[in-house]
Amino acid sequence: MKAPDVMKNRILIIGGGIAGLTTALALQQKNIDFRVFEAVDKIRAVGAGITLAGNAMRVLKELGIADEVKRQGHLISSMIIEDEKGMQISIMDAEKLSRKHGLDNVAIHRAELHQVLLKNIANDKIVTNKKAIDFEEHPGGITIHFDDGSQAEGTAAIIADGIHSSIRKKLLPQSTPRYSGYTCWRGVVENKWHLKQHAVETWGVNGRFGYVPIGNNQVYWFACKNAPYNDQAMSKFKTKELANNFRNYSSPIPQLIENTYERNLIWSDIVDIKPISNFAYSRILLIGDAAHATTPNLGQGACIAMEDAIQAASAIWNQPDNLIDTFRRFQQKRIARTHFIVNTSYWLGKLAQLENKLLIKVRNSLFRVIPTWVNEKQVEKVLDI
Repeated sequence: MKAPDVMKNRILIIGGGIAGLTTALALQQKNIDFRVFEAVDKIRAVGAGITLAGNAMRVLKELGIADEVKRQGHLISSMIIEDEKGMQISIMDAEKLSRKHGLDNVAIHRAELHQVLLKNIANDKIVTNKKAIDFEEHPGGITIHFDDGSQAEGTAAIIADGIHSSIRKKLLPQSTPRYSGYTCWRGVVENKWHLKQHAVETWGVNGRFGYVPIGNNQVYWFACKNAPYNDQAMSKFKTKELANNFRNYSSPIPQLIENTYERNLIWSDIVDIKPISNFAYSRILLIGDAAHATTPNLGQGACIAMEDAIQAASAIWNQPDNLIDTFRRFQQKRIARTHFIVNTSYWLGKLAQLENKLLIKVRNSLFRVIPTWVNEKQVEKVLDI
C-alpha cells in the first residue's frame, strides 16, 4: 500500500507540553494535518521559570514567535557560577555569543511560554482529557487508545508526553526514570533587588542555588540538595527550612527564599532517563522528555525538545511518503546529540553537588583556571553551533 503524501498525513501528537506544542506549531506552519492529545483537562504550565538558550530561540525564530517570547521574558547577558561567599568560579558572556552567532538567551516563566505557543495553534487541533495508554499499528496507519475507552487514528504518532510516558513504557518496559541523587525546590518571587540580566548559580557545601530574572519584574530561583530518593524529610521543607539551610550563602539568596510564598514553592526529585538507543518504532516517534529526559544542569531539556519538534516536522515535510523511514532517519540524526546532552548534564550535576570541602576546593580552583575560549567552545557544542 502506497503511503499518503504530506497533505494526506495526519500526525497524532501525544502530549501538550513544550515538545508537543512546538511540534504542533511546526507542523501547522508546514500545513501538515495533526491533532494534539493532552491527558489533563486543560493545558497549563507545570513548574516555574525556564531558560531558553540560543538553540531554542533559533527554533522559535524559525516558527515566527521568538520576538513574542522575548517580550514576555528577560534577556540573559551572562551566566555566572559563584561559591557560597559570592566569589566568582566561572562566567560565560552570553551577549558575546549572541553577537557572534545571533542567538539570544531568554529566561521566561513556563506559563508565559505555554501561552505564546498555545495562542499560535488552532484551537480545534487540541483535544484534552485524553491520556494515551496503548497503541496498535495497521497497514498505512496507527491507532492510539486512551484511558476513557476512546481512540484516535492517524498516519503516525509523535510521543511527547514526558518522562513518564505510557507509550514509551509499552515499547521499553526497562526504561524508567533514573534518580540523580539530589532533590530540588523552585520558586518565583517579585524582583525587589533590581536583579539584572545575569543567570547566577552558587555552588556550596549545603547545596546549590540558582536564580535569574524572568520578566514581569519576577525572579525564578531553584535550590538543589543531595538526599535519598523521595525523602520524607526533604518533602517537609518549606521556605523556613530552606532559608535556614542557605543562611550562610551570599545575598540575595536567603532573601529570595524568605520572600517566596509557600503556595508558590515547588518540590521534586531530579530525574532523567539513562540514554536509550531507539527513538523510532515503525510509525511511532519518541521526542522530548519521552525520548531523552535530562537533568536541568545545562538548561537544555526544553531546548533539545524544541530541536526535536522542528526537525521532526521538517523530516515529515521532506519525506512524507514513507514515515517509517523518515522516523528512522530522524533517529540517526538525533541520537548522538541528545546522548551528549543527557550524559554531560548528568555528570555536571555530580560535580556541582559535591559536599566534600576538599573536593569542592579542588573543583573551584580548576574551574577558575579554565580559559574563556574553552568555556565558549563547550557552550557552542551544547548549542550545536
